[in-house]
Amino acid sequence: MRLEGCTALVTGANRGIGRAIAEELADAGVRVLAGVRELDAGHDVPAPLEAVRMDLSSPEAVDSSVDGLSTLPDILVNNAGRFAGGLLERQDPDHLQEVLQVNLAAPIRLTRRLLPGMLERGSGKIVNNVSIIGHAPFPGATVYAASKTGLAGFTDSLRRELQDTPMSVLELVTPGVDTEMMDQVQEEFAGHSKTDNWDHVDPADWAEKVVKAIADDEDRLNPGGAERVAQLMPDKLLDLVAKGGFER
Repeated sequence: MRLEGCTALVTGANRGIGRAIAEELADAGVRVLAGVRELDAGHDVPAPLEAVRMDLSSPEAVDSSVDGLSTLPDILVNNAGRFAGGLLERQDPDHLQEVLQVNLAAPIRLTRRLLPGMLERGSGKIVNNVSIIGHAPFPGATVYAASKTGLAGFTDSLRRELQDTPMSVLELVTPGVDTEMMDQVQEEFAGHSKTDNWDHVDPADWAEKVVKAIADDEDRLNPGGAERVAQLMPDKLLDLVAKGGFER
């Protein structure tokens, strides 16, 4: 896919992985609409990124955000996400619902809203940040895992649905990236993890691979190292690894 001259919408682009991907796309000559929940002085989106309101908290908020776009994107990067960790019985049910909304329902609705325009224009790319946990659902993150395995299924099905069109879909099997969310993951796993040896990938390094995968029209970007091994594990082996690394 030729990136120069395209327009991309990246959700959750004010920090972490989203910001790194947005900046890497801008460096490749893409006009980047940086999705943030609220447009205010604190959105922290640097030039040349263009901050746009992209509230994913409800179906109505998603629709309102799309209706407010002055330019429709050629590339949609569904990156924004919420995390919930710890024992399921101790977690706030309302927060768990927010995780499902932001991580799964919102990307589906946003894709549904923007896909017809891409098909009509004859080109487009949908990029979904599935996460390694979408393929290796470890304990202590049950609802987060549910949202990401759901997004993986949506991504796979949509890719096959669009195979005879000019559209394409890219699944990001994102590893543990050194971001504020990763800090939250470690904090919420404190007391349940049997190891402090967490692999951290630099956001800029991962973003570079993501943008190359978009340009090369790949349909999946896999991580390397331990995460790649985990992705390929059969369930019984994954059970053993989880038992060795997690405790109630």
